Amino acid sequence: MGTRIEVQLWHADAAAAEKLINESMAEFDRIEDAMSTYRSDSEITHINNTAAVKPVRVSTELFDLIDRALQLSVKTEGAFDITFDSVGQLYDYRLNARPSEAEIENRLTTVNFGYVQLTPETSVIRYTRPGVRINLGGIAKGYAVESVIALLRKAGVQHAMAAAGGDTRLLGKRGENPWIVGIRDPDQEDGFVTRLALDDEAVSTSGDYERFFIEDGQRYHHILDPSTGRSAGELRSVTVIGPDATMTDGLSTSVFVLGAKAGLALIESLADYEAVIVDKEHRVVFSAGLDPR
Repeated sequence: MGTRIEVQLWHADAAAAEKLINESMAEFDRIEDAMSTYRSDSEITHINNTAAVKPVRVSTELFDLIDRALQLSVKTEGAFDITFDSVGQLYDYRLNARPSEAEIENRLTTVNFGYVQLTPETSVIRYTRPGVRINLGGIAKGYAVESVIALLRKAGVQHAMAAAGGDTRLLGKRGENPWIVGIRDPDQEDGFVTRLALDDEAVSTSGDYERFFIEDGQRYHHILDPSTGRSAGELRSVTVIGPDATMTDGLSTSVFVLGAKAGLALIESLADYEAVIVDKEHRVVFSAGLDPR
């Protein structure tokens, strides 16, 4: 998944614990095998190569996650849009490469979640426009950590943590105490803007410091505004806390694109979800349900 994967759990039997950790890592691998656009043999790559030519029947699991992503697109009025990759594939943050203005404008004609059509009765997906590509990078890691915690919960584990980069799912407490989750200072790798005491929650952070390069004083990062094909520029980081890591992952991306005012309005409209926002002036803003103290 292009990031650090971590699993912690408490168990009375060391051998059983090791087996569960191996099963957890296998679950991450299984999801990546199906949902990574970097794998030529993945299910999502097959969809991207085929769905504009003919309808594609997909696994129930992937169909349901794409459906959830499209529902979030509707809820956010397009701020979250898995077709962003029609432009996003042109960026290479390892090589400090970005598309030209003409290339962006050309590919923007294929960025619209409405071009992805689902048939629930048969789990079929098709694209209504050539050139459309989807990428679940804004939601799949959250789905993966949620799936791993579900696996551990089913096995009887009561205290655990699964993390994939900026997405973390907590099960119960950290032993007898809450988990302490630090929200990174965007300008200091080892610094924090605040810490949260959490148990049995999901927490996802999207930041402009994760994958980026700077050219002529401008920061180009991987969180693209689907309406422009360019890096969203109002915020530095967004952390969302809630009961479902799939949602916190998608929401952190959505709020980052929407900006502080519209993003907070979105969070306030959702029961059980809260947010911490760091804007480009380094101001920290909390949603109403979080006590800044």
